[in-house]
Amino acid sequence: MVEINKNVKLSEHFTLAEMTKTSVKTKDGNIPSRVHIENLRRLCGWLERLRQRCNEKPHPLTPSPKGEGEAYGSEGREEPIIINSAYRSAAVNKAVGGAATSNHLTGCAADIRCLGIEQAIRYAFILLDISAESGEAFDELLIEQSDKSIWVHFAVRPEGNRRKVAFLKK
Repeated sequence: MVEINKNVKLSEHFTLAEMTKTSVKTKDGNIPSRVHIENLRRLCGWLERLRQRCNEKPHPLTPSPKGEGEAYGSEGREEPIIINSAYRSAAVNKAVGGAATSNHLTGCAADIRCLGIEQAIRYAFILLDISAESGEAFDELLIEQSDKSIWVHFAVRPEGNRRKVAFLKK
């Protein structure tokens, strides 16, 4: 199996380890190629801008993780962007039931954990604003919800971005 340094920082706040984590055990160890890593770096650029916007001022729709104390964005308390899943090898993607054409396979997508629908909508609005202000396109911006959780699926490709926006209940 190929070994890589997963402590590599893809951006100021995101590491390769965070963007390749998985609970699924596979022979390949969920190791991305150099091209996948470049795609992850591009994606992390968007995630950094999202994080920066979330921390510009306090926002009442961003509670603390346990619903206690000060909200994220309050003075001195930065809101992290927590990634549930980003790069997936073909084996990992198959094991988690991912689509055969998933942007996760190329390192172009991340599923961002949300504490509720309000936070998911806020993240989506911020990402749409970033796209509009910068003139950069994204491929997918999906608010996805299961019985137990909600997340924002965000994808940006090197080219051929479709600006697909949707709310999906699974």
